[in-house]
Amino acid sequence: MAAEGYALDPTVLREYDIRGIVGRTLSAEAYRAIGRAFGSIVARDGGGTVAVGYDGRLTSPELEAALVEGLVAAGMTVDRIGRGPTPMLYFAVHHLGADAGMMVTGSHNPPEYNGIKMSMSGKPFYGDAIQELGRIAAEGAFASAPGRVEERPVAEAYVDRLCADFEEANPLSIAWDPGNGTAGEITRMLCDRLPGRHVIINETIDGTFPSHHPDPTVEENLEQLKRAVLDEGCEIGIAFDGDGDRIGVVDAQGRVLWGDQLLVILSGPVLADLPGATIIADVKASQAFFDEIARMGGNPLMSRTGHSLIKTLMAETGAPLAGEMSGHVFFAHRYYGYDDALYAAVRLISVVGSSALSLAEIRDTLPALVNTPELRIDCTEDRKFAVVEEVRARVRERAELDVHEVDGVRVNSDDGWWLLRASNTQAVLVGRCEAADADALQRLKAALAEQLRLSGLEPPDFG
Repeated sequence: MAAEGYALDPTVLREYDIRGIVGRTLSAEAYRAIGRAFGSIVARDGGGTVAVGYDGRLTSPELEAALVEGLVAAGMTVDRIGRGPTPMLYFAVHHLGADAGMMVTGSHNPPEYNGIKMSMSGKPFYGDAIQELGRIAAEGAFASAPGRVEERPVAEAYVDRLCADFEEANPLSIAWDPGNGTAGEITRMLCDRLPGRHVIINETIDGTFPSHHPDPTVEENLEQLKRAVLDEGCEIGIAFDGDGDRIGVVDAQGRVLWGDQLLVILSGPVLADLPGATIIADVKASQAFFDEIARMGGNPLMSRTGHSLIKTLMAETGAPLAGEMSGHVFFAHRYYGYDDALYAAVRLISVVGSSALSLAEIRDTLPALVNTPELRIDCTEDRKFAVVEEVRARVRERAELDVHEVDGVRVNSDDGWWLLRASNTQAVLVGRCEAADADALQRLKAALAEQLRLSGLEPPDFG
């Protein structure tokens, strides 16, 4: 007989994870039901062990406890790893041999948010699987068996693994900004092990994020790191998001290196080791990425945006390295294939320390293109995918345009390219434009704006 069900707020069941506002769309009761539903799915598939971690948000300890209760009620053995970054949870799944993993985290969202990132059988748990979890919770179709909890801290083992792939090179001066997120303690442990001089700001884990919003892809959130780099004379500045799976980087001049630029730099040693290997970037990446990877002898591959989608594509293609403009970097070369900003930092330090050039000088060798930041266009849920389809139909008819349809529409012309895709998680369309010079960029922005108007949307000021 089914237990009493719990209907989750449908807005928390996202494409890649569970996320919502605590006290409004998420509660301890919801976490208990989610744990029991997820444990039921693991049990159905023959598993019995789930590793669980949590981030530094004020609500995370209570929500993690409720999640564990639900998992135990479904008969799971719960390996409780405690507080730490999301990639430490992914590491724990491998290190402890767990069948699945659940991380209580609101990622880079504001303090009132929380959520859960999940994996099962070594693969991301997303899309239809998350919707199924919601149905099981609503129906109360839970497994019921005695479970248990084991305390399994892994922080020391995780830092050991991070350091295992560090390549001894010239010691560097590095500024670090975990942004008061949950990577703070691990950052300190890592810096204590690495050579060089390390300056850490915003190290204390504080779920109110008093210093700045913990999202390193927004340049204003990197201002403190830039100042630390310049004031302390550092060669590199490294920032993490709220749960440590995304990286932001600045050079000695305080210039940001975006995700696609980092990926080119990190690809060098990978392609030296694996000539001709496939390197994946998402559809928002610069043309410079695809050109540079090809020039270096690699096989550049364009992917849909979304960390779960990229992990899946990596497994399908055997790609040793992948990344997103949002700062997710996925190493399968000598690592596990998941997004780990701390591991990416270790690999970046190794590359720069082994080079005759500084990071700023390496950046100056990359092709100089002009581009917009991510452009966000409000569009209702019931129209966003339809608008992309309408635009796709129109641009297909124009012979002078080269149209890529991996994720939305990416339109190449003599001026450069522009992109329009529907967000999987919000009621917005996402655009981006890139060209060789400012005049061409203006023409691309005008072309994108025209397509939006033809579909009945008034575009915002693209600058």
